[in-house]
Amino acid sequence: MTAPQHHRSPAEGHVVVELAALRPTLVRAGRLLLETVLVPTLLLAVLIHVVGVVPALGAALGWCYLALLVRWVVTRHVPGTLLLSTSMLTGRAGIAMATSSALLYLVQPAVGSGVLALLFLGSAALGRPITMRLARDFVALPPHVLERRATRRMFTQVALVWGVSRLLDATMSVGFLRSSLDLALIGRGLFSPLLTLLTVGLCSVLGWRALARDGIRLRFSAA
Repeated sequence: MTAPQHHRSPAEGHVVVELAALRPTLVRAGRLLLETVLVPTLLLAVLIHVVGVVPALGAALGWCYLALLVRWVVTRHVPGTLLLSTSMLTGRAGIAMATSSALLYLVQPAVGSGVLALLFLGSAALGRPITMRLARDFVALPPHVLERRATRRMFTQVALVWGVSRLLDATMSVGFLRSSLDLALIGRGLFSPLLTLLTVGLCSVLGWRALARDGIRLRFSAA
């Protein structure tokens, strides 16, 4: 990806950041969603009724590691989002495979969402929002923009939104799990990603408007 160009206007503090074209950014986001959520969930939902819990979990986990390996070999860079999701899946699958329990595998996302909520909310409280690291998978902001107080405040606000979103996800997971195993699988594969997409949209609007108020305008390249 070409490094973003940034220009200062005559008005002090006003910055225009030229980002990569919108279409490649959406393609990268869609690829991450496919790699980290849709394919592992589909593999698990299909194989768990065909070959059993342990092989199905092994297939889902194998896919994630294959995606990591391909990313590293091709680009020498692993997106933080992919690394985080694979790490969480490894822990969940390892416990479930050791006990041969699909139920335990589905209980863990609720716990995982709770842990993520603590991670987002805790990083925001400490003034070191993890959203700054994750955002670099999608948007490359110049260092002088990231150092601005208003920018860090915006990322802190976004971390708070993500924290609340993960709490909602945990609650939803528990509710589906209490109904049935199949509904819990559908919830993890469909409704949870939908909540994630809604959160991404809300945070994008929040971030864009917050930066604009601080005199930072984001502009997508036409190329």
